[in-house]
Amino acid sequence: MKKVLIAYTSRTGTTEKMANYLAEGIRMSGNETQVVKTSLLKEKDLSGFDGYLFGCPTYHKDMTGGMKQFLFLVEKANLTGKLGGAFGSHTHSGEAAPMVFDTMQYVFKMDVLDLGPLNLTEMVMETDEGMKACHQYAKGLTEKF
Repeated sequence: MKKVLIAYTSRTGTTEKMANYLAEGIRMSGNETQVVKTSLLKEKDLSGFDGYLFGCPTYHKDMTGGMKQFLFLVEKANLTGKLGGAFGSHTHSGEAAPMVFDTMQYVFKMDVLDLGPLNLTEMVMETDEGMKACHQYAKGLTEKF
């Protein structure tokens, strides 16, 4: 059994909802997960995981300030080669999840999912399709273990 950290920031609750659906998908595959708001994590909390999913909504065509602070913390933790993916919700533009994903891939040198970032509109997250997309993304992560 592998262990996955799902760290997220959320403004309206939609990205938090995504984090919880991702956790369900990971548990359905027989793996363990911990879901935590980025603001509650310290550098020492980032060790001991086999995979990482970081989530952030798009806010004014950017990541939130909290996610930017968290990514500086992650850089210190040296997750080079660790499996990772990114997710986020948005209303219209959706830049945050790809930015987080690119940071994981190019700055942290993590082994990111071939699926790219999971980037869903808030409208999709109000439907079963949003839940299914999160479950599928989680499945993609666990299949890469």
